[in-house]
Amino acid sequence: MRCFATIFLLNCCLALQAQPFRDEIQAFQHQDSLVPITPGQVLFVGSSSFRLWRDVQAYFPGTPIINRGFGGSCLTDMIYYEKQIITPYKPRKIVIYCGENDFAASDTTTANDVFMRFKTLFKSIRADYPHTPIVYISMKPSPSRRTLMRKIASGNEMIEGYLRRKRHTAFVDVFHRMLDEQGEPRRELFLDDQLHMNQAGYQIWASALKAQILSKSP
Repeated sequence: MRCFATIFLLNCCLALQAQPFRDEIQAFQHQDSLVPITPGQVLFVGSSSFRLWRDVQAYFPGTPIINRGFGGSCLTDMIYYEKQIITPYKPRKIVIYCGENDFAASDTTTANDVFMRFKTLFKSIRADYPHTPIVYISMKPSPSRRTLMRKIASGNEMIEGYLRRKRHTAFVDVFHRMLDEQGEPRRELFLDDQLHMNQAGYQIWASALKAQILSKSP
């Protein structure tokens, strides 16, 4: 019996060590232990598009923001770490950007897979915060992921339709704002990797988000 218990604990430890982005999450927790977060701020949470938006506070002066974008995270990672990166902060509003990496991680991932993962995350957040406004930024059309655009557009449509039926939510469409007249991704909005955005790209996001960030509810 002791042998089985030891093996079980060992497997649990190995699984924890193997979980992506564990170091980043622990860094957030260490930072919070040194400087506790004041409740009632706007929480940005998601993947590297938020992680690299290091000056996001400058775009929304007067509105305290917590940025908890991490790694190249997928919705599965958000679900796994939700109790560490969302629940503790008691935010006034939650802004999410995630889902694009789910498609890039596996060719077999469908738009419905991403939609169902988002629903799981949404329900988990709602269990802790039943009335807190949740804002979802649509997945963007990255030039380096041009082949995924149909899946991304379909996933966006599913998530938008779902949120339209939910209270205290908003869907912010940046996908179409980042296309040219031919319906192609605007390459000038991106860094050399054609995946992450430059200042012009973030300016579009800030403009699209402004009304939601400044309002008391979506």
